[in-house]
Amino acid sequence: MEILIALIPAVMWGSILLVSTKLGGGPYQQGVGTTIGALIFSVAAFFFTSPEFTWTIVIVSFISGLMWALGQMNQFKTAKHLGVSKTLPISTGMQLAGTSLFGVLVFGEWSTTMTLTIGITAIVLVIAGVVFTSFREKNGDDEGESPMKKGIPLLLLSTAGFVGYVVIIRWFSVDGWDAILPQSVGMVTGALLLSIKHKPFTKYTFRNLIPGLMWAAGNIALLLSIPRVGTATSFSLSQTGIIISTLGGIFLLGEKKTKKQMIMVIFGCVLIIAGGVLLGFTREG
Repeated sequence: MEILIALIPAVMWGSILLVSTKLGGGPYQQGVGTTIGALIFSVAAFFFTSPEFTWTIVIVSFISGLMWALGQMNQFKTAKHLGVSKTLPISTGMQLAGTSLFGVLVFGEWSTTMTLTIGITAIVLVIAGVVFTSFREKNGDDEGESPMKKGIPLLLLSTAGFVGYVVIIRWFSVDGWDAILPQSVGMVTGALLLSIKHKPFTKYTFRNLIPGLMWAAGNIALLLSIPRVGTATSFSLSQTGIIISTLGGIFLLGEKKTKKQMIMVIFGCVLIIAGGVLLGFTREG
């Protein structure tokens, strides 16, 4: 049962881009709808938990939510250019590398020889996975190059948002259960600020409440699984969701891949997951 709970974040988070794409709408409607769905779930969860609210917790969690909105909105934008099957593996890899390097440089993690060795190996695997996942075959024209040129800057901005979302909570040692509600308020606020000039409220906005509920359910499951199976196992299992998004993008959304691209993408996903697993063990080291 504990492992099943720990797998919920992977299933939920790995399906968000797939579900949002199926539900329709642009990145702005998807972003606003997702954050409102997360807020609804957080309000419901509030009545079943006993969060501690101080000004520090509220402000830090709110800012964390703003950063998440920046990350998720730009991930949705990237998916429009690169497709789901390419966006999430690259995004996951960049987030893993970014948060890990920040942990080393700012929080002094990987302080032993073993954790340093494991961590460096993990980063190399993650970077290699990103390279394989972003592989494209040259076809003699610039058509295939344009999406990457548009997508990579958006992914860098998305990664900065997601890394900031994690790091600021860690910096101020805010407990996950305390952060949920003010964080979700920050998510909605950030999404609205980013989309205010782009007609954020349409029928697609309300459809995309579902991915928000999915994200929140995954977040709750992660918080529940950590004390049961440990940080390393919970964190590592949560990264396996890229398999769902990658294969789902190819087989459910019909994103076209050549045989060689298919092999490269799957191999890249395996490397990113392997790196994520190793990074999970450095957290307990």
